[in-house]
Amino acid sequence: MAIPSKYALITGATSGIGYELAKLFAKDGYSIVIVARYQHELDTTSQALQTLGAPKIITLASDLFDPKAAFDVYKEVKANGIDIDILVNDAGQGLYGEFIETNIQRELDIIQLNIASLVVLTKQFLIDMVYRGKGRILNLASIAGKLPGPLQSVYHGTKAFVHSFTEAIREEVKDKGVTITSLLPGATDTDFFNKAEMTDSKIVQEGELADAEKVAKDGYEALMAGKDMVISGFKNKVQVAISNITPDNKVAAQMHKQQEPAQQTGL
Repeated sequence: MAIPSKYALITGATSGIGYELAKLFAKDGYSIVIVARYQHELDTTSQALQTLGAPKIITLASDLFDPKAAFDVYKEVKANGIDIDILVNDAGQGLYGEFIETNIQRELDIIQLNIASLVVLTKQFLIDMVYRGKGRILNLASIAGKLPGPLQSVYHGTKAFVHSFTEAIREEVKDKGVTITSLLPGATDTDFFNKAEMTDSKIVQEGELADAEKVAKDGYEALMAGKDMVISGFKNKVQVAISNITPDNKVAAQMHKQQEPAQQTGL
């Protein structure tokens, strides 16, 4: 008799940390449901993951900026008779610039993606996991959620929500066989900064970006160990520790300097 596949569902799985996490699940023999906006990127990712040992890969093209999309993802998974053993909420975006100058509709879309869609998917699949008495969830927060972020105010705010939300519901279900883990990376070498229109910022131009593969490994190991959270990277751990004993206004000023545009030098 064939052993049923274990399924992991990963949003934002076609690039960056989400893709690196998908590779780790594939290598460990999980069947994977990968969710992203564009079918051609999903197809390319699916082909790559098949070579790593995933028994089955299901692609779901879904625009999680749409308030209905997360509900539809859950419905489609259930319609296929799949039980999700592990949920990874990786999809997220930011927007660079002073709040009084940035586009409010874009920011509302980011709140929808980073918060509302994550909450919908977490609730729907968590209910199923609690009913079965087992399951794991990994939510991509960020050290941004621990630090006020001038020039990325909405993004930092959404990640503060994700981390606080994750810690709260973890406590609620701690005796129900389900673990929920918050992954807090720092600035990482992904397409995030391009999408956020902040490639000219000091944090990108002058900083040392973390490797997405290393961040994914930290998150994967913490998830499988059932930990409540993991801050990826020693320097990020130090930065968060220092910020915890520094007045918020001073932390905000320091972050402002880190994220302001780098000096452009002409010829």
